[in-house]
Amino acid sequence: MPEPTLRIGVIGAGRVGAVIGAAFRASGHEIVGVSAVSEASRERAARLLPGVPVLQVPDVVAVADVVLLAVPDDEIASLVTGLAATRAWAGGRLAIHFSGFHGVDVLAPVVAAGGDAVALHPVMTFSGTAKDLPRLVGTPMAVTASMGADLVSEALVLDLGGEPFRLAEEQRSTYHAALSHGANHVTTLVAQAQQMLRAAGLDNPAVILRPLIEAAIDNALEHGDRALTGPIIRGDVGTVSAHLDAVSRQPEDIAMAYRAIATATALRAISRRAMPAESVTPMLEILQPKDDEDR
Repeated sequence: MPEPTLRIGVIGAGRVGAVIGAAFRASGHEIVGVSAVSEASRERAARLLPGVPVLQVPDVVAVADVVLLAVPDDEIASLVTGLAATRAWAGGRLAIHFSGFHGVDVLAPVVAAGGDAVALHPVMTFSGTAKDLPRLVGTPMAVTASMGADLVSEALVLDLGGEPFRLAEEQRSTYHAALSHGANHVTTLVAQAQQMLRAAGLDNPAVILRPLIEAAIDNALEHGDRALTGPIIRGDVGTVSAHLDAVSRQPEDIAMAYRAIATATALRAISRRAMPAESVTPMLEILQPKDDEDR
């Protein structure tokens, strides 16, 4: 193993912090301390960062050259500001957070104290186990860095095995909304589809859905809207009407989601002139919420 090149402290041994710390350690860096409050975090730190001392947050900062701020999005600003009030950032350090939403503005107190700031967001989900380590390899990672920290931030991504790409501060919210829309909402739609199949008397909906959904996602990633199939793009108004009747007997969230996504799908198909012209008006009419659904 190569000699350690950076002394890294980890604040927060959650699913992300412990894994990222372990990945940096595997790449040759020294993990000098970790903060872990809950029992689950302490167990995770012991499992993924064995031998690393568990310290209070200010002590982690004091012994580290690089500080990983692996805390929830809404806690980053208060944590950084609170540490700044005790002059914890004095002397200059590199602070890194892993929020997809925030950029480096939230780390302004670190820069003001003479340090550097990096927002580093791996585009993957974390289980908080060793299984995540090989998944980091080849993972795209969004990087927003303070002035002068671009090269070191990209080098650290490469140490993790990731593929860095630069993201402007002002684009972070759009970027994060896109990821949430594409991943979190897909989870909801898949869960709803499973629920409906169970309601239809099928005991193992995952087996039925898996080949269809995996193919649909692969095709959409490769071809975008051109991969669309199904009754909306065919202009099958009668079929969509029957769907609306069927989902009206399902829980409210399913009916709402079907109508909203079907409407969005129709509008995108219409904008590409991919739906038969004679189906456009009747399709949009049946997709409009009924008066009793508005109340």
